[in-house]
Amino acid sequence: MNHPAVFLDRDGTLSEEIGYMTDPSKLVLIQGAAEALKRLADAGFRLVVVTNQSGVSRGYFGLKDLLLANERLERLFFEHGVALDGIYACPHVPAFGCSCRKPMPALLIEAAIEHGLDLRRSFVVGDKLTDVELGKRLAIPSVLLLTGFGRAELVKMQTDGPIRFKPDLVAADILEASKWILSRGI
Repeated sequence: MNHPAVFLDRDGTLSEEIGYMTDPSKLVLIQGAAEALKRLADAGFRLVVVTNQSGVSRGYFGLKDLLLANERLERLFFEHGVALDGIYACPHVPAFGCSCRKPMPALLIEAAIEHGLDLRRSFVVGDKLTDVELGKRLAIPSVLLLTGFGRAELVKMQTDGPIRFKPDLVAADILEASKWILSRGI
């Protein structure tokens, strides 16, 4: 059975943006994130985190720290009655040219195959234009959040001239995005 999913960025989307997450204990959920994901899960969406974490390749933190931060994210959501269906991370710097770094779709496709997800009924949500581009590459509706780097990305959209990939929605935060997703049905 193919399930609809919401593919979510981590830092600046679900957790507060603090730069490179060198200390997993500093990972804190954005206000309203647990409520938003609970609503989505209750409606039947699978919840999959897809995140770029180049700090590993840059030597700012190790794979163990990345795993600990992701475990903390799962635990914080679990404490609010929300289970994440998967967390997929690219540890490479952009210059590596891998297919797993957003906006390339490898991790999203891997998650879709592993979890039986229907991309035609799914959404991508994040605070960067790379999240928007990821969705557009696979014809998936995308939401740009104004949390994290979102406000700067919105300014970039408005001042840098025409951009190739435009979000289907610009939302204040993940809670507003979840309401829009739910209004579209599954």
